[in-house]
Amino acid sequence: MTAVPVALIHVTDVRRITPRMVRVAFAGDGLDAFPTWPDQQLKLLFPKPGQRAPRLPEKTADGDVMRWYQEFLAIPEDERPWMRSYTVRSYDPGRREITVDFVLHGAPGAAPAQAGPATRWAATASVGDTLARYGPAAEYARPLPLDTPGPILLAGDETALPAIGSLAAALPAGARAVACIEIADAAEEQPLPTRADLTVHWVHRDRAPAGRTGVLLDAVRAAVLPEDPAFVWLAGEAGAVRALRRHLTGERGIAKHRIDFTGYWRRSLTQDDAPTEDDLAEAREKAAAWEQGG
Repeated sequence: MTAVPVALIHVTDVRRITPRMVRVAFAGDGLDAFPTWPDQQLKLLFPKPGQRAPRLPEKTADGDVMRWYQEFLAIPEDERPWMRSYTVRSYDPGRREITVDFVLHGAPGAAPAQAGPATRWAATASVGDTLARYGPAAEYARPLPLDTPGPILLAGDETALPAIGSLAAALPAGARAVACIEIADAAEEQPLPTRADLTVHWVHRDRAPAGRTGVLLDAVRAAVLPEDPAFVWLAGEAGAVRALRRHLTGERGIAKHRIDFTGYWRRSLTQDDAPTEDDLAEAREKAAAWEQGG
């Protein structure tokens, strides 16, 4: 049975790469043989107030994942760490470090009191701070057809930028890709190094009419996209991702099994809230799409 990949990690560097995004480097146990792949997800555990490090369950004898999680849930709620999903932006095997990009929700410089626990932590992170990581495990890696000879479409909001950056870096020379990325304003644009022929359309929310949502969908609808993309990757706010997928399958005629999609966050909800009916339907559709794609 696979051992639970849980370990403490320590901040080694903090850099503000845009006004609303901070890049944090971590070192810790297990990073000398760290499995890597594009769009690599792991869970970070954040300490509750008054804790210098997140409290973790005692190690189980057999490393059983479900048993570990049951022990995690048994920790009193006021001591149990917050757990949030993030993308590994990059891995440096020489330094045995991973980097993770955190979106700082809200206006730049605003007090993070009303923000979630991850944003509050990232806004004041400093070298030596301690979190824990759960994962990743190599058996959960999803093969993505990045070496396809046909064009690739990437679309998402700023929460998808770290994954889009890792995908862009993994694209081989000669690959063709288009990315549509929704961000707050021009100050949030960032370089996306790649060997591929990548065209990026930055979609600025501050240029949309006041109160207007769905600006990424509007931009994708208006964009000149590859007529027959071999692969599509979508991520960001769950409702926006569903709308994009409906547009691409219904109006653009793209086969569902060619689309990899993930709702990273839900408007007015957190990862602690129970899944909605839309979330469950999305999970079923995603499983069906993977099965159809073989």
